[in-house]
Formats: sequence, structure tokens, C-alpha cells
Amino acid sequence: MGSVFSKEIARDKASEFMQIFGRMGTCCCSQGYIIAIYPSRLECSKGKRKRKKIDVHDHTGCFSSSGRRSSTDGETAKFQPPPKPVIIDKQRQKEERRYLSPEFIPPRGRTDPLKFYIERKDMIQRRKVFNIPEFYVGSVLAVTTADPYADGKTNRFVGICIQRGGKGLGATFVLRNVIEDQGVEICYELYSPRIQEIKVLKLEKRLDDNLMYLRDALPEYSTFDVRMKPKPWSKRWERPKYNIKGIKFELPEKKMKAAEKWSQPWLEFDMLREYDTSKIEEKIWKEINEELKK
Repeated sequence: MGSVFSKEIARDKASEFMQIFGRMGTCCCSQGYIIAIYPSRLECSKGKRKRKKIDVHDHTGCFSSSGRRSSTDGETAKFQPPPKPVIIDKQRQKEERRYLSPEFIPPRGRTDPLKFYIERKDMIQRRKVFNIPEFYVGSVLAVTTADPYADGKTNRFVGICIQRGGKGLGATFVLRNVIEDQGVEICYELYSPRIQEIKVLKLEKRLDDNLMYLRDALPEYSTFDVRMKPKPWSKRWERPKYNIKGIKFELPEKKMKAAEKWSQPWLEFDMLREYDTSKIEEKIWKEINEELKK
């Protein structure tokens, strides 16, 4: 096309394009001009400063470049707002998330997924009749097992968990304790039918995968009282933000009073608290209002 571009030339070119493309609309640019070709009309406008909205036709209606749907008669349809977003409560998700014992996760080089699937079924059936609590490497446990040669036909051992291993029904954990200056380690099978009770005396998690270095450490790091019982709730649990219900604190009155001081432990180090006059002002305002009402 030449530098001079008139509407007559545009109509001639439009008729040629209509024969080629049929009912489809298209656009061509030349010398800064934009041509919009439609089945019904032709629009030609200067495209350097102001550009008209180009409509795209379909079988159901028209959509303009602004995104608003228009009917075939030229009337704009009613605006339909987008659907409301689904709000996911992340706090509730955290509450529903439970601890997954590591033996449920199959190893990397697994070759028979059916085997681990069947084992998981058996593990779930075992957990329905036997409570296996949450514990980690570094937790202090008390394990009661059936022993036909012991008094009362049961044996109880207290120790720190230094290792967890195995997958599926072959999951094991090792407890260590120093008894009469002699280190004792017992390896238990987690899903063994001989185990009658697993009780967590101290729930603790270490950064190390295992605590085998306790064998070379001082005995005091592996020594635990055989008659050890779980400690009562510490003073931090008396803070009102936890709002614990249904738990009886078995602490003496003296310790409970000391625990109440720790409901807000940051107040002891709050240097600006003595400059805060909001409580004093509230008390004075209340006194003034009572006097004025008389």
C-alpha cells in the first residue's frame, strides 16, 4: 500500500480479505493505521494515539477488548460477578494435621509396593487395639512387656530412646539406661504383641538422628530413675492463653502461687511499664464520674 490510505482503498482491501477469510474478522496494520474487518461493518481509525475497541465474534455473542460481554443485538448484558473465593482456614488445617510415625513412610528403594500396603493394614489394626504414643529420639519412655519369668509376669524398663529404625512391621526402637554403673540397652519391636504398654515420661526431640554417642558420654547423661513418673505440668502451662480444660494440676499451693507469677513473665523486664498511666487514668476517670453524678 502507498502512503496515501483512503477509505475507498480500505473497502477494496476489505472485500479481498472477506473473500479469503470468509466470516472471520481480522486486522491489518499499515502506515500506523488499524483496520478492523467484520462481517457487517468496517472501521478504520488512526492507531497512533487512540485505538478503538475491536470486537471478537463467536457463536453465542460478542466480547469486546474490555472484557464485557455484549449480546448480538448490541445491548450489553448484566454484569455477573466472579464466584466467591474459597477461604481455607490454615489454623484449622494445622489442628487437623497429626503426627505420622516414621515407619509408615516406605524406603526409597522399594520394589514391592503391595508388601508395604499390606503391612500398613496390619499396623493400623494393631494401633486400634494398642496405643502407640508419639515419641522421638531423645524421649524418655517406660515400656512394659510380658515376661513369663518375672514377678507379676510383666517387666518394666525405663530409658532414653537413642535410635529408631526399620520400616513397616519391622520398626524398632532402642532404649538406654545406666543401672548399677552398667549401661543397658534394649531393642524393642514397635508392633510386637509382647509389648503391653508404652508410656512417654518425657517428650523430647533432638536434632540428631540417633544418640549412639551416649555410649561414650558420661553415665549421668544416660541415667534415669527406674521409678520415674511423668512430671506435673510446668509453670508455663498456667498461662491463660493456653486455656487448658479438664486437667488437674497436681501442684502444691505454694508452687501454684509461684506459677501465677509466670502467667505474664515479660512484665518483669518491661521497662516502659512504670511510665504507662493508662490504668491510673482509667481509675481516676471512674472516680471523677462517680463524684460528678452525685
